[in-house]
Amino acid sequence: MSNSLILKDMNLTLPQPVGSLDNYIQIANRIPVLTAEEERELAQRLQQHGDLEAARRLVLSHLRFVVHIAHGYKGYGLALADLIQEGNIGLMKAVKRFDPNVGVRLVSFAVHWVRAEMHEFILRNWRIVKVATTKAQRKLFFNLRSSKKRLGWFSHEEVRKVAADLGVSPENVLEMESRLSGHDVGFDGYADDDDAGSVSVAPSTYLQAEQRSDPAVELERSDWDEHNTRKLEHAMQALDARSRDILVRRWLSEDKATLQELADHYNISAERVRQLESNAMQKIKGTMTT
Repeated sequence: MSNSLILKDMNLTLPQPVGSLDNYIQIANRIPVLTAEEERELAQRLQQHGDLEAARRLVLSHLRFVVHIAHGYKGYGLALADLIQEGNIGLMKAVKRFDPNVGVRLVSFAVHWVRAEMHEFILRNWRIVKVATTKAQRKLFFNLRSSKKRLGWFSHEEVRKVAADLGVSPENVLEMESRLSGHDVGFDGYADDDDAGSVSVAPSTYLQAEQRSDPAVELERSDWDEHNTRKLEHAMQALDARSRDILVRRWLSEDKATLQELADHYNISAERVRQLESNAMQKIKGTMTT
């Protein structure tokens, strides 16, 4: 029997975290843990004879292990049941590939596969817009939160230490910190957007369906654009020369500069450049809204 058929048949016999999740966890915790000898015997039966009952017992005896790992990822706002289900897929893949002759326990071998499936699920579903695509970004995504010792932005020293610990560049740390600090916004906003005093920023309030050209609308839009352009120019002139140059080179130039390039140019840290950029943005927003 092929490995794909084994995995498919194993999937059909596993209990699913449907209904009461607490009941599922209680059942998983009541399944006896295998001894090393029992585990080796079952793995040999699966490896040598394609014994699906042996595979089923190996998987069931490790369901509590998947639940334990899933609890560590509850901070991403995803359903625990979904995390467990994805982890179970990783567990089945591990059982299929487990070699009892290597001399390690299945739980040690399976941890990579269980975490890999959960990581993929989190990256697919945590944000509508992907926040981690490269290997370095994925490493940062799952380690940056645990590396933070306090609320607020990283200091330059913290950025340097995290970059050294994770083997990535300081620029990657700053970029991922910025991405994680942002939030997705529902198209229709949230339930409390209509409360008195609240300001709705839902895209549905300012995005419109494409309309046919209307001279009056086009003239109004042109006047509004000119008005905003003048206000932006005025706001930019109110900034000091260094802050203005940072914004221009970061956002208004075709060949946009990185934080590190600007840091080298002004002989300051990349963190200081980011702070200057953020402060300048806040000043411009204040000027534009008055």
